[in-house]
Amino acid sequence: MDNAVVVSDLTKVFDRTFALRGIDLTVRSGTVHALIGENGAGKSTALGVIAGRITKTGGTVSVFGEDLRGGGPRESRRAGVVAIYQELTIIPGLSVEANVFLGQPITRGGFLAESTMRHRYLELCDHVGVGSHPPNTRAGALSVADQQILEILRAVVSDARIILFDEPTASLAVPEREALFTLIRALRDDGVTVVFVSHNLDEVLDISDSLTVFRDGQVVADGARGDFTKGSMVAAMLGQTGDDRVASELSENADGHEIRTAPGILRQSRQTAQPPLLAIADLTVPGAVDGINLELQRGEIIGLGGLVGSGRSTVLRAIAGALPQATGRMWIDGVEVPWPRSVRRALRYGVALIPEDRKAEGLILPMLSMDNIAVSDFRRLSRFGLLSSKSVEQSTADHGAAFGLTRALLERPAWQLSGGNQQKLLLARWRHVTPRVLLADEPTRGIDVGAKAEILRSLERLAGDGLGIVMVSSELEEITAVARRVVVLAEGVQVGLLDAATAPISPHDILARAFRVNELHTHTKEFGDG
Repeated sequence: MDNAVVVSDLTKVFDRTFALRGIDLTVRSGTVHALIGENGAGKSTALGVIAGRITKTGGTVSVFGEDLRGGGPRESRRAGVVAIYQELTIIPGLSVEANVFLGQPITRGGFLAESTMRHRYLELCDHVGVGSHPPNTRAGALSVADQQILEILRAVVSDARIILFDEPTASLAVPEREALFTLIRALRDDGVTVVFVSHNLDEVLDISDSLTVFRDGQVVADGARGDFTKGSMVAAMLGQTGDDRVASELSENADGHEIRTAPGILRQSRQTAQPPLLAIADLTVPGAVDGINLELQRGEIIGLGGLVGSGRSTVLRAIAGALPQATGRMWIDGVEVPWPRSVRRALRYGVALIPEDRKAEGLILPMLSMDNIAVSDFRRLSRFGLLSSKSVEQSTADHGAAFGLTRALLERPAWQLSGGNQQKLLLARWRHVTPRVLLADEPTRGIDVGAKAEILRSLERLAGDGLGIVMVSSELEEITAVARRVVVLAEGVQVGLLDAATAPISPHDILARAFRVNELHTHTKEFGDG
């Protein structure tokens, strides 16, 4: 069997940070090969380099024996490589048929051969075993799963020899996943090579022929699927082959520390005389999260741990009133209040959100930085409907200074500030309106190491002032550094509660529960350095 992809000594550096450190990877032709690892391990970066979407810093990538020379996606496509990402490229306003043949139409005499394309589309659907929608159906009317199938059909039409998937099942329900797996098996039987990134270890064991484990930008294990168990995969990802403490702890309770509920509310591991600042019971967002319970005390930072797609950001957005379809029960200071179905209502309760995408959802980039701080309090700063610039300057100076933002910075448009200072603007804004609960979604994403440390210290200071904070971060070391308790999510459900008052919390503890593995010591393969 030939090699479809051979990667040698591949390195990628982003802003002096190594995303890949000299990795070697071989994918056999006509197989399904999985890339696994925790968040930020480098697997999606490796996929992006093979697809030509990311330019490598060093090393070589060859496809069926021919080196890719950094010519971008076009070069990879010419070599027969097609990538399908979570953000699909379907054009909603075009028909199903037009999307399948987009960029590679069948023509006759300079005109589109509509009947030929229609016949080919129906023939293709039948061959790979997927149901066909009428060719003139508008693609935007299809489910995400069916749109993904359209992308795969487009790849087949382009004579793809290698199809790369990045988290292909992240937004799919179980029946849709099974349909996708059926299609992937059909592609493999036709000789197509499939490489996919996944956090779902059960589906990796179900669909893959071989797999590679990434950790900290390096390959730490690879081999045939039969060489691995779920426990051995997690052990490789965590950098251990048998942590007896974690294994014994998990074998006693597969879900981590037991979650006990009283009237639907999570009971804290340490008792306090006061009612919780915020309590959430049975939070559900259809298709995303189900039955989440949470309690938060004044001055406490709680972490939400889990993998990509586990529902962490959804929980924050639902509590902040940004998801009207969310349902659940909420208590503020022990008093039940109607569930917030708008951000405005949540703010009236004193609940504020720092969104993951600060540029698109948090800041008004052309506006002055000081105005970005004051924007949530313009009504109080106005007189007779007119905003006083002097009032804005005076009211924002102290709040900006609390986060190291000088007056000179505050007088600049927000877009001119660094990522770290932009995040400080959002913290200063909420300090300005004094919320009681702050929901921080990936507060350190996209900023340098020094600024990350400042942001974490700022969150601790806000907690010291009495705020309750719920924080999501893909860098688990950040969560364990500032959070006393961590609620762990997996596939939209709550699978564990870790409490530092009971035992120190490590990133390993969070990941082990997120993967729902209770025997890390069970493995059949010895792991070297990759």
